[in-house]
Amino acid sequence: MRLFRLLAPTLALALSTQLSAAPVVVTSIKPVNDLVSSVMEGVGQPTPLIPPGSSPHTYALKPSERLAAEKADVLFWIGPEVETALVKVTKTLRPSARIIAISAIPEIDLLPARTGGDWERKRPVPKRHDHDGHDHGSSFDGHLWLSPANASMIVRAANTILGAADPANAERYAANAEKAIRRLAVLDTELKAKLAPVRDKPFIVFHDAYQYFEHSYGLRAVGSILVSPEAMAGAKRVHEMRAKISTLGATCVFSEPQFEPRLVQTLIEGTQARTGTLDPLGAKLPSGLEGYEQLLRHLADNLAGCLTAPQ
Repeated sequence: MRLFRLLAPTLALALSTQLSAAPVVVTSIKPVNDLVSSVMEGVGQPTPLIPPGSSPHTYALKPSERLAAEKADVLFWIGPEVETALVKVTKTLRPSARIIAISAIPEIDLLPARTGGDWERKRPVPKRHDHDGHDHGSSFDGHLWLSPANASMIVRAANTILGAADPANAERYAANAEKAIRRLAVLDTELKAKLAPVRDKPFIVFHDAYQYFEHSYGLRAVGSILVSPEAMAGAKRVHEMRAKISTLGATCVFSEPQFEPRLVQTLIEGTQARTGTLDPLGAKLPSGLEGYEQLLRHLADNLAGCLTAPQ
């Protein structure tokens, strides 16, 4: 009996810890993981399934990553149109697991996918998902995390989902979410001021990953080198882009860290265009909200730097 009294506080503490443990949360790509991490700060840590820098379209999960997914209580991803590497995984999750397709959240702003690498013609706005995510309607641009407004919606959704899955920590999730949303608003104001002077300057990106960032800050991207990120540009495409650089007077042509920059050098040879680098995933940046903030700041800094550099 005396032994039980001695052990009772320890057992009670262990039981309390077990009951209030955070749900097992997995995410798809790093930016999504960063935003969900901001809500879970001090409670738990979500696990990204697709390593930073890997293509969400073609990456093959390792056995350890599949196991992590199968143990998940909640999965956050953009949706099957983006992380095609996770489509099979979603079918193997436990029946009780919550699968949150961010593109199906009603408050998320979806922009239409641009085709052909030439974006001067207006295209219809895509249909929204229905609430169970099955009606995808027209094709949409999946790089939705590069909008601070959408980032705030992801944070709000994570707060709602995690609070329902883990009521014991709901107040902490809510406080974290409000803090993150305030920081995102400050970031948005900062980037608007930084990018306002370059709103009218045309530029070309390596692949079409930045439409949400352009839309947020009124930027003027006029085309992409690659029509598809999975297919390198051929001679015809290079010729078309060189003509576009000259015709529209594109100020900058941007490469990306994971692609060979020599193609960009070939494109700008003999033109007045400059080169810069943009990274839509922030593979080497810190985790959490700080990493997401740095991701957008780096985009703004690199755009502003190249577009305002002296001729």
